[in-house]
Amino acid sequence: MNNNNFNNNNGNFSNRRRPRKRICPFCAKGIEQVDYKDVETLKKHINSTCKIMPSRITKTCAKHQRRVANAIKRARIVALLPFVVE
Repeated sequence: MNNNNFNNNNGNFSNRRRPRKRICPFCAKGIEQVDYKDVETLKKHINSTCKIMPSRITKTCAKHQRRVANAIKRARIVALLPFVVE
């Protein structure tokens, strides 16, 4: 008995979907550094409860996700972004 989920058509892998290549919005625009003073960009990366959204939702690469997280934390300390929702 074959338990392989992908092997349904006598060895053909035609039913298997290929994932789309996601493009980081920062890499697409050529942005290297994420500015903590750019509040509008940072607001796109926090949800309604002011938590930092994961990269699988925002489609950012690992390098820019780390830089966005640090920029959000800096903006919170300087009081440009809230820590919690009121």
